[in-house]
Amino acid sequence: MKSPLKEFADMIDRVVEQSTSTIVIQELPELEEDRRIMYDSPIGFIEITEEDQRIFRMSFNDDDSFPPTSLTPATDLQKRVKDFLDGYFNGEQVSSSDFPVDIGHGTDFQKSVWEQIHEIPYGEVRSYKWIAEQIGRPKAIRAVGNATGSNPASIIIPCHRVIGSNGNLGGYGGGLDRKRYMLSLEGYPVETLSGK
Repeated sequence: MKSPLKEFADMIDRVVEQSTSTIVIQELPELEEDRRIMYDSPIGFIEITEEDQRIFRMSFNDDDSFPPTSLTPATDLQKRVKDFLDGYFNGEQVSSSDFPVDIGHGTDFQKSVWEQIHEIPYGEVRSYKWIAEQIGRPKAIRAVGNATGSNPASIIIPCHRVIGSNGNLGGYGGGLDRKRYMLSLEGYPVETLSGK
């Protein structure tokens, strides 16, 4: 299924191809309701993008130029994600296993990393090295780190639970303060981790 914008662009191309000196009028396709919302979490706004009834992207967004109406979930999936995030940030051990996430745009390697990260239990951590070993690529530790940084659905694919094998906090696309906050929220003793 094509996105409404792609359908619109294809329709314009067809109109241009059909018209030489005459004007061709076609009814425009009806665009779907907005599939992007922001969630106001205690550690910043989280942008949630839905496409084809799946989460296409979910990440922290520090840009404050979005309209206030984008804070209201418009679809069932967005409402479920909001309820999940409400519970998560209230310290509840909520499950993210029921959410359809579009990982189709990733490479096979990235998908295997994301799937492994998705299995990390609430309140626990795993190392980049451990993930590399689990996916059968024990020397690909740096590549695992890169794939982790390309995670399409922060919190649902809990990349904040991935640390260095030496006990180092590692990195996090949303910022290390957010990583510490979420690990602490889940009950993990972040004071035992070294790092920036």
